[in-house]
Amino acid sequence: MAKLAFLGLGVMGYPMAGHLQAKGHEVTVYNRTAAKAEAWVKEHGGAAAKTPREAAQGADFVMACVGNDDDLRGVCLGEDGAFEGMKEGAVFVDHTTVSAKVTRELYEAAGAKGLAFVDAPISGGQAGAENGVLSVMCGGDEAAYGQAEPVMAAYARICRRIGESGAGQMTKMCNQIAIAGLVQGLSEALHFAEKSGLDGRAVVEVISQGAAGSWQMANRYETMIDDQFEHGFAVDWMRKDLGICLDTAEENGASLPVTALVDQFYKDVQKMGGGRWDTSSLFKRLRKLG
Repeated sequence: MAKLAFLGLGVMGYPMAGHLQAKGHEVTVYNRTAAKAEAWVKEHGGAAAKTPREAAQGADFVMACVGNDDDLRGVCLGEDGAFEGMKEGAVFVDHTTVSAKVTRELYEAAGAKGLAFVDAPISGGQAGAENGVLSVMCGGDEAAYGQAEPVMAAYARICRRIGESGAGQMTKMCNQIAIAGLVQGLSEALHFAEKSGLDGRAVVEVISQGAAGSWQMANRYETMIDDQFEHGFAVDWMRKDLGICLDTAEENGASLPVTALVDQFYKDVQKMGGGRWDTSSLFKRLRKLG
């Protein structure tokens, strides 16, 4: 068992840190809103710290799951950042979805201090975090990944190193690109069924057993039909992720026409007041259009 720090107790980080504590690790948590950290300790045990640096002191591994590039820099760098508290040889594992650019920047900064840095973005949503069945895609040095993988197993269904630093984040971009098209396709199919006077549930029961089947279809079609969009990953966060994908595509020359279009559809959802709705709310946009 290891001494761990977990930075960021949002809808993903809160249960992930809980799985680590339940596995017998010694976990100290940090959250920007201290009350959330105190609530976690009351529920799971462990300890809470006032700063990332304090949380990281003496830890073998420091895990983070925060909001964006700036949030990640904030918990890593500076006088109160985790890098200042970590001991030489410790491993920082970043579960945030951020740009590959900031990942490589922090990989270099960690290395200069004798620390290891693994980018390990996750997929599976809040339910996956709560049930400990996330997909974890990793980049970084093989040795550091080898140390961290048994720890991440506490909340992973699959955990794989894809390549060098940044490869995990690039793989997460592939994940978000694929999801964007899937959700739009499912939304259009349900919209078409509705406009045709078909029973959407009956339609999905049939087509889900063939080539059209997907996780999105299996887990979201009923809530979409019922106009319920308070499940899973928020539109605001999806737009942040798709922005990273599109910026990176500008750099590497990839053509992402569907992703760019769906990003604009999510912008429409935000204008409808749906920034906190889940990503399946693309269907609500189509209903509004008539």
